[in-house]
Amino acid sequence: MKGLSSKDKQNSDRVLPFAAEAVAESLLGWYALAGRELPWRQTRDPYRIWLSEIMLQQTTVAAVVGYYRRFLERFPKLSALAAAPLEEVIDLWAGLGYYARARNLHATARQLVAERGGEFPCSVDELLQLPGIGRSTAGAISALAFDLRAPILDGNVRRILCRLCALQELPRSSSADKKLWLWAEWLTPQHRVHDYTQAIMDLGALVCTPKNPRCEQCPLESLCLARSCKLVDLLPLKAPGKQVPLRRQLALLLVDRQRCLVQRRPATGLLGGLWEFPGLDAGEGAPLDAIRQYYAGLKTISAIRLLGQARHAYSHFRLKVDFYRVELDPRDGVAEEAEHWLPLDDLEQLPLHGAHKKLLPLIGA
Repeated sequence: MKGLSSKDKQNSDRVLPFAAEAVAESLLGWYALAGRELPWRQTRDPYRIWLSEIMLQQTTVAAVVGYYRRFLERFPKLSALAAAPLEEVIDLWAGLGYYARARNLHATARQLVAERGGEFPCSVDELLQLPGIGRSTAGAISALAFDLRAPILDGNVRRILCRLCALQELPRSSSADKKLWLWAEWLTPQHRVHDYTQAIMDLGALVCTPKNPRCEQCPLESLCLARSCKLVDLLPLKAPGKQVPLRRQLALLLVDRQRCLVQRRPATGLLGGLWEFPGLDAGEGAPLDAIRQYYAGLKTISAIRLLGQARHAYSHFRLKVDFYRVELDPRDGVAEEAEHWLPLDDLEQLPLHGAHKKLLPLIGA
């Protein structure tokens, strides 16, 4: 990846009334005293750093730690991850959300083993060619594993720079994005890039938080333009909220002699590879009629009973699920693969997706 041009450097110098060296020096001094102890901090292994960076996308550190350790117990090396079936990777990922990340982990592992003998590239440009690795993640791997000078711009860093530079634009706009990447590269030091990268991520997680930032504890307080202009609580600017659509679904607990039917979703697409109860979209008609029509091929449906409802929020829609218990007699014609019929007591161990996992407490109702 190309460095700053002389013109870009001059523009940054004009816009920001402080030296880049002052930011790095202050952050590194603070990090030495206040940096977090995390499982992936004590390694330069690109496999482990890559795994942590992918897991941390859209997820909190507290949620990731347990998954990270379990993944390394099962897949201690990249070759072990590449050799595993995708279904096993997704099952181990269940509950962490954003399941395309698990599919991309698996695809990247297989690509690196097939094309590079299991070795990670070190440059941002090469890392960007791998599934699921964007510009900021590539920069983090390059900086943390190889100590190469590469900027990052994750959510924490984006927020810090919006405040530090008092950027009064929507942070995800194309204009703001260009400025933020320019400043991120300008502020990244030539040396101790590994520590600087960890430091600026920690600053966003511990001090320059989205709400109630601890400005009095911030090593950059004297340099922060938002602080001096009393704009901290207003920045970054927030885009107007979008109305999130509501989808309605009927989920079915199909029971035959204390065993129920579950199915795995297709490997690609939303919640790919996870397990769920059979179901259908709720239409405008009566739910019981829809269920009977959906299973019109059955000889007998002994009883249908509403167990309850669950709600679940995804990034781009909300889901309301009505959960029905359907007694079958017999179950022939619903599913021929016996492994899809599980004892009701085994459902707790099944990697159901989040919305259907919320249905489990209703089964005893």
